[in-house]
Amino acid sequence: MQSRKIVFQQTAVVLIGQVLCVAAMFGIYALLGYFSQKVLLGGIVGAVLASLNFFFMAVGTSIAADKAESQDVKGGKAVLQISMLVRYAILFITLFAFGKSGLCDLLALALPLVFVRPVLTFGEFFRKKGDEKS
Repeated sequence: MQSRKIVFQQTAVVLIGQVLCVAAMFGIYALLGYFSQKVLLGGIVGAVLASLNFFFMAVGTSIAADKAESQDVKGGKAVLQISMLVRYAILFITLFAFGKSGLCDLLALALPLVFVRPVLTFGEFFRKKGDEKS
């Protein structure tokens, strides 16, 4: 149960960070005079894909950790490998489809995927002392 709570907390951090970073990206596009409907759709789709990718990665990792904790290390490794392969395949196909469709700005579509790591790093600065892992 604790692992589910952590997954949802971290996903909430990523969602909030995505909203802030994508809004900043939109602002920069607007300041440069390049904001358009393609940028808007690309940013939204990219943020949703990045957040879903993170969520499913966290769920897969949680399941693998539970398997490893119950002495099924091989099963845990298999879950991680399959999860990564499926997530990357779906992410690649979806990004490729949106990119090729011409509906989205390619940079606005891809940048939200880059935002996840800095958001998580920045989020660690604001984590409460009591939330630290034992």
